[in-house]
Amino acid sequence: MATRLVQINMKAQDDSVLGRFWGQALGWGVDSEGPGVTNLEPVGFAYPDPVAVCIDIIARPEPKTMKNRVHLDLATTSTAQQAELVARLTDLGATPADVGQGDVPWTVMADPEGNEFCVLEPRPIYRDTGPIAAVVVDCTDPRGMARFWGEAMDWTLHEVTDDHATMRSAKGVGPYLEFLRTPDVKSVWNRVHLDVRPYPGDDLAAEEARLRALGATDPGIDQSAIPWTVLADPEGNEFCLLAPL
Repeated sequence: MATRLVQINMKAQDDSVLGRFWGQALGWGVDSEGPGVTNLEPVGFAYPDPVAVCIDIIARPEPKTMKNRVHLDLATTSTAQQAELVARLTDLGATPADVGQGDVPWTVMADPEGNEFCVLEPRPIYRDTGPIAAVVVDCTDPRGMARFWGEAMDWTLHEVTDDHATMRSAKGVGPYLEFLRTPDVKSVWNRVHLDVRPYPGDDLAAEEARLRALGATDPGIDQSAIPWTVLADPEGNEFCLLAPL
């Protein structure tokens, strides 16, 4: 049994406005499965497929109060395209962001609700990822996160050091999932989190038990009204275990 990363869940005060921004930013289609939910995926995409990690934007009234521990890195193919993308995103409503990055070759920005993301300089490793180069998770122990997520999912670990860990779908397509060592410690509910799914025919309860045995914990919320399961990884980052599909 195993899971795989299928989408990112992002909270927003106005899901439709934020959905339009990210749809235009990525060149993806925008849809809605119900009030307060905006779904983003590539045009013509057959969900789920590791060629893309989709985005669900969910309306919540609470404002963003601090730097997100999960963010997106966007890929570019040239320095000219990087500059063009930064300019286009600025026209769409993104703003420069300072997270203490200093003098770096990538550009840190924030979307219209303040969610940080990076527009990367061209890097060969991301040449075939699509518009999202990587989903990046801040952590204190990349090696520990790599152990947990490497067993939780069937993705392939590419690099593990004291400072970062990198994994990608075993099919070698789509964005990377990266764990980046940072000094700050998680203190609030993550406004951006990972959603994972088991494969068709897998038993959801058995998969939840397996993840708990690997180190997943209960985040301590009332889950009686939702059909999926909310868990937390060993560093307390919430994630959703969705039904097999």
